[in-house]
Amino acid sequence: MFITPGEWLPSLPNKMPSASVPTRPHAYAHLYSRLADSRPDSSTRESAESFVHYELDRAHSLSSGLPESPDDLIAWMHDGTQSVHASYSLYLEERKGGAPRRYFSNRSHALYFLRTVAPTKLVDGAWLYGLTRHWKNPRLADLIRTYVEELGEGLADKNHVLIYRDLLSRHGLDPLDDLADDFYRQGLIQLALGWNAEKFLPEIVGFNLAYEQLPLHLLITAYELNELGLDPYYFTLHATVDNAETGHARRACQSVIDLLPRLSDGGEFWRRVREGSKLADAGISTTQVIDGFDLDREVLRIFSNKSGSGKGAHSDYCKVSGRSVNEWLSSSEHLPAFLDQLQKTGWIHRGEPVGSSRFWNLLKGEKAEMFGVFSSYELQVIHDWIRGDASADGLPHDASDAGAGKRRPTFRAAARLANARPETAPTPDDQPELLDSDLAILKRQLQSVEDDARTQLLAEVMSPAQHWTPAGLHATALYCKEVGAGIAYQ
Repeated sequence: MFITPGEWLPSLPNKMPSASVPTRPHAYAHLYSRLADSRPDSSTRESAESFVHYELDRAHSLSSGLPESPDDLIAWMHDGTQSVHASYSLYLEERKGGAPRRYFSNRSHALYFLRTVAPTKLVDGAWLYGLTRHWKNPRLADLIRTYVEELGEGLADKNHVLIYRDLLSRHGLDPLDDLADDFYRQGLIQLALGWNAEKFLPEIVGFNLAYEQLPLHLLITAYELNELGLDPYYFTLHATVDNAETGHARRACQSVIDLLPRLSDGGEFWRRVREGSKLADAGISTTQVIDGFDLDREVLRIFSNKSGSGKGAHSDYCKVSGRSVNEWLSSSEHLPAFLDQLQKTGWIHRGEPVGSSRFWNLLKGEKAEMFGVFSSYELQVIHDWIRGDASADGLPHDASDAGAGKRRPTFRAAARLANARPETAPTPDDQPELLDSDLAILKRQLQSVEDDARTQLLAEVMSPAQHWTPAGLHATALYCKEVGAGIAYQ
């Protein structure tokens, strides 16, 4: 378990308390869930505080990449943006010249990426949450405004977390309970900062400064997802809101300038800002996630997950190479050999259209005996694994083999075509009241509180655990309306 403040080791030269490395299995995921799923108690927040110190110690020797003086922040931001734009232009020229996709080898590769980075995307903006309780401080206006924009200002179709949750649901990418613990590390940093804002304001300012700058991988990811017929909206949304003129990148720089002490502190605040900015690069990076995809290994993982429920579900008549399917599935150690035998006995024909594999016809089709056993994502992985190199065309698993090799429309082209079709049914102007217990409770509570207590209640419901729910969206919309002037909200 993470150390408690009383167990900190002697101070390091940077004056941040030292912390020991967490060793408990799934330590990141465990604390992540305690911070993301409900309002944490004091003990959990202390563990989160210790974790932040541990990460600061871990990153201390790294370069922040920030200028030596905060006076140079705006120039630094513009230089970084121009560099990213130049690199992206080069990427586009390479693609026009016939270069293959740089990131995603096929559709399942892209879906693997979306699933693996989900623990970070599902807490988008969380590092700023703790500032919502301090709306009266005008120096925090840019940071609070950034947070409410991450929450979509109370609109479900603009809330970043809801957008990503919908993306996961549409493609069968959840649940996430089998992800490696390291994939929770970056999201945990964001949550731990958000629940301890009073302890780490300079570090939050620094993290926000680094995290809100436009990265090259965001632009390439959006381009290639669209090319593969996958909705890039979550990523294009960030490419626009993080712009260097009026967006989050610019506001992140301004927030540093606004919050720098007017009284002399010997440069301590700026030093801590620089330290906090290093946390934005902690954990497994986007390109590392992409490079870590191995189609054979992912197929084995999927079959291993299914073997627990499938090893007793087959009759003894179901045999492959003289062994029953139940025997093959009895241990994960047998699975590589099982997949090999499925190929040798003709159940799977690698490198051919999936329709020629009897195993695939058990999963998809009019008489698919195993219909519903595998999620949409798992079907895509198996589909691309069977097709091999041909899967580079990005063919969805639910498309016919006849579509293989043909140029598919991008996501945006398909969306334009769908929007051009007439509506099959009228959409009512008035939506029914959402049936949600928390929303009903919140409305009752708001009737009995006024002024600051009311705003504090709204801020509480805007937490990472709740802002994407009906109650959270309602609270966010009211918060924007009632304290909007104080956060320069427009």
